Amino acid sequence: MNKVSRLLLVLLLVALGVFVACKGEKEEEQDQFTFVVYPGARYLPHLTDLMKQAHKIVRPNDPEAPQVAMYDTDASIDDVANFYVKAYGYGSIAPDATNNLSAAKPPAYRRTGDLLADQKAAEPLFPKLNLHPDLSKASGTYNAVEIAPKMTRPRVTIARPYFDLTTSQQVNRTLILMSR
Repeated sequence: MNKVSRLLLVLLLVALGVFVACKGEKEEEQDQFTFVVYPGARYLPHLTDLMKQAHKIVRPNDPEAPQVAMYDTDASIDDVANFYVKAYGYGSIAPDATNNLSAAKPPAYRRTGDLLADQKAAEPLFPKLNLHPDLSKASGTYNAVEIAPKMTRPRVTIARPYFDLTTSQQVNRTLILMSR
């Protein structure tokens, strides 16, 4: 082997070592990913599983659904939102996503939505999920807060009230959806 070939081989081995080390760090990062749960919140396994099933239908080529968890609590939307804003180290909750017409989207902001319109948008998925909800019971608006993810923390969506598709009931509790 000449000197140039040996140098290229050494560089290739170093590059391979760096690639493997970086990949290991990324896998370690994924293992450190944590959901911070609002104190006293109740885990909703049926809605969490439903969300994972819907993801598989919408994105069938994804190897697995992203990490997701759904909880609800009697606490007010403001108490829950302030808990997560503080836990994530964000300053405050913007009144909306426009952030006073700034180009930068705020890390935490308020929004509203229509319960029926949101359910109607997802209606094509219902037969595939073997769901037959009575959407006439989904009426009115809801308030929500969107909180941007951090490196090892999920995106958090907080809403009150919410519509439970599995029971066809409008639930007057605060829903917490955490997703990677």
